[in-house]
Amino acid sequence: MSNATSFCSLEGKTALVTGGSRGIGRAIALELARGGASVIVSYRSGADEAEAVASEAGGRAVRADVSDAGEARALVEGAGDLDILVNNAGLTRDTLLARMSDEDWDVVLGTNLSGAFYTCRAAARGMLRRRSGAIVNVTSIVALRGNPGQVNYAASKAGIIGLTKSLARELGSRGVRANAIAPGYVKTRLTEVLPEEATNAMLTNTPLGRLGEPDEIAAAVRFLCSDEASFITGEVLMVDGGLGM
Repeated sequence: MSNATSFCSLEGKTALVTGGSRGIGRAIALELARGGASVIVSYRSGADEAEAVASEAGGRAVRADVSDAGEARALVEGAGDLDILVNNAGLTRDTLLARMSDEDWDVVLGTNLSGAFYTCRAAARGMLRRRSGAIVNVTSIVALRGNPGQVNYAASKAGIIGLTKSLARELGSRGVRANAIAPGYVKTRLTEVLPEEATNAMLTNTPLGRLGEPDEIAAAVRFLCSDEASFITGEVLMVDGGLGM
């Protein structure tokens, strides 16, 4: 894609976006492409959607289950010399603690947290060698506030914050930055199915009084990936309409 502007330009950079077939991931992939990056879109399901995103972004789509260490490593290695890694792949298995099965816990932690660890570990090797790179991990406002029925999801997203901050300290001396984005409630398929009273409760607690748009999350990700954010690492940027204050 063309028409990249000089501010937050990603020209000449290669980016991998996991979970990029729909919603926030799709918006991130397209925004990075607008910035001039060559984008690889990874997905586990929704091949047609992922291929459509990759086509629009002028990049390519690759199927991978990032909760599998071998597939995550192969995904990163196949992407080439990465300048940018965005970990957006995630899922929910919501239910109250007393009803939550071991599988509900393991699947969510495996994809959301272990998946981010596996891709970060694989990507960091090349970034350290080249002494540059930007990692952005997508966490959630739920990691900071908690939410009934989401102990697995909240734990996985809180783990991403600890992972990100530790990476920032570990990789910073080699010029590699690691930051996290914490979206609030955003218009996606996940929020579309919520009961009206649950949505109204969110809006009541959000100072801006509305749900976010995927493009608003993507713009913040682009900034953190760009050279304009070259002195920012270990940060958790809340893009939540003020909900997390």
